[in-house]
Amino acid sequence: MLPTIKKVLLPAISAILIIASCNQTPTTPKETVIPTSDTSVFSPPDTSSIPNDQFGEMVRYGRELILHTAHYIGPEGTVGKYLGNKMNCTNCHLDGGMRPFGYSFFSSYARYPQYRGRENEVLTMEQRVNNCIERPHSGIPLPLDSKEMVAMVCYIRWIGSNVPVGKRVKGDECLEIELPERAADPNKGAQIYATTCSVCHGVNGEGKLTPDSATYLYPPLWGPTSYQVGSSPYRVVKLARFIKGNMPDKIATWKKPALNDEQCLDVAAFINDDRIHSRPQKKNKAIPDYPNIASKALDYGIGPFIDSFSEEQHKFGPFKPIIKWRKEHKLPANF
Repeated sequence: MLPTIKKVLLPAISAILIIASCNQTPTTPKETVIPTSDTSVFSPPDTSSIPNDQFGEMVRYGRELILHTAHYIGPEGTVGKYLGNKMNCTNCHLDGGMRPFGYSFFSSYARYPQYRGRENEVLTMEQRVNNCIERPHSGIPLPLDSKEMVAMVCYIRWIGSNVPVGKRVKGDECLEIELPERAADPNKGAQIYATTCSVCHGVNGEGKLTPDSATYLYPPLWGPTSYQVGSSPYRVVKLARFIKGNMPDKIATWKKPALNDEQCLDVAAFINDDRIHSRPQKKNKAIPDYPNIASKALDYGIGPFIDSFSEEQHKFGPFKPIIKWRKEHKLPANF
């Protein structure tokens, strides 16, 4: 492959892969305004401040890799063929990981190494980057000392250069949602998807390719070139939180979402409904996701579980009874 690489986030660079949605007005959503001041949200440095030295050169290359991942390391990559699909990291990590509440990289470097329940291991930043390359991108790991890995990690570090080690900042996670008493409804979600999302992501979730078919303007949401089972967007609550602050693209913002919380959950349930939509499977099935079931994400809909709730309820909800049971038994109730 290319010369050498070293570090970058996830995930789902990856991972967590997912939606850059539509330019069509959504169907009669209930307007929501998030009461958060701009000054309380972390502001990443301006790209004009990238230093003109060797470190800055790697930061610029890392940004290029995040924005144009398929061009460099995709199936037809110019420096190596590491991805299994043509998505770019920025399809999930919006604006190159610099958009608040859009799977940003704000505090990523500050919080790694970090324990990851899906692997039941403490991962380094570089491992987390590869984690995304292998899962949402269905690819093969970059060499940890490759130029590309080093560049991506330099870029992630630069974005969070003002974040204290081990700390979080506002905007590094997606918006919170209020969980309803009912389960998320894929049938209602199908209607929302048809009128609000399909114009960008395709009637069949196939995404929208660039004119030269080199990469995606809007990524696929299911099917053989979408993110894998087990990726962060595969979880209904995780995806719903992303949708709330960012979708439809160029319409919703974190300050003024276009869909209400229940609509976000419903459309996420439709997208991730395995009964009607297929997607790539994990390549190494010998190592299961969440081998320590006590640390399994609450909205991960594949058993076994530490509680007695069904796979369907873990997948679609209602989630409040699961949260209540876990808290009563002093167990984590994480999404």
